Amino acid sequence: MTIILALVIFSILIVVHEGGHFLAAKKAGIKVEEFAIGMGPALWQVKKGETVYSLRAFPLGGFNRMAGMEGPDLDDPRGFNRQPLLKRMGVIAAGSGMNFLLAILIFIFVFMVLGIPADINVIGRVEPGMPAAQAGLRPGDKILMVDNTPVNNWRDLVHQIYQHPGEEIILTIERDGRQQRVTLTTTRDPQSGVGMIGIGPTWERQGLWTSIILGLRQALEITRLIILSLVQMFTGQAAPEVVGPVGIIQLVGQAATFGLANVLNFMAVLSLDLGLINLLPIPALDGSRLVFLSLEAVRGRPINPEKENLIHLIGFALLMGLLILITYHDIIRIFS
Repeated sequence: MTIILALVIFSILIVVHEGGHFLAAKKAGIKVEEFAIGMGPALWQVKKGETVYSLRAFPLGGFNRMAGMEGPDLDDPRGFNRQPLLKRMGVIAAGSGMNFLLAILIFIFVFMVLGIPADINVIGRVEPGMPAAQAGLRPGDKILMVDNTPVNNWRDLVHQIYQHPGEEIILTIERDGRQQRVTLTTTRDPQSGVGMIGIGPTWERQGLWTSIILGLRQALEITRLIILSLVQMFTGQAAPEVVGPVGIIQLVGQAATFGLANVLNFMAVLSLDLGLINLLPIPALDGSRLVFLSLEAVRGRPINPEKENLIHLIGFALLMGLLILITYHDIIRIFS
């Protein structure tokens, strides 16, 4: 199920990204010969109008094959290369733009439909098999004290539980207007070392306008953090932390254990990540095409298409090699 969920997320992000290029190209009057989801040999394809829509074997990418980008159709009057410079730049940037838009819409949906964690000391979720479930705690129980320390909100509650990894604690709870005491032993989180009992907060839905504001803020803050981490990686201030498809599948599985809101938030972060990475000036990515178009604006004439396509081809081969290497390290890390 985790693999299926990850493939669904990959497919949505790819469709949105390539759909951005596709819609912008159609809007500009450019002839799109093929709209493909995935890479490798075609598993299914159908032609509607002038465009072939295809599903390919490996769901790790996609592409729009436009007239005027390569091959024998460089003289097509509706080709990409025959369009004004700003239109071409808009078509290239539209893929990342759609990824940013998708992330914002996901955040708005989560805030408005699923809500955000409320800072009250009331249990909203109990994870099966964890100490809280074994002790009989239920959603809706209000925790008043941890041992003899009163807790007034969710932050106080989490802080007190964190301090007792692997220890026995006594919770004073209120259920149906009556107080009772529950004894349980916390587990130690293997990564952070803090105490955990397997409970989650209640969630409060937000209004439309508040959700829009919170969604925009969330997207901007995460974008800022991604850019900061990329700068630190490229300048050597931080160790590279990169995962490939296998690592992402593992992260999707971890997010799924905490509910739909976490899966959607993770998907939104991936969408922002995909949009930003595609804007990097790396051959075969959208960012490098924008660089070539910028050079054309400065020089007053385009770069030789054969030379540009060769650079993109070399960049694509290097990216595929890097992807294989990252996937190998993901597998070694998981099994070790």
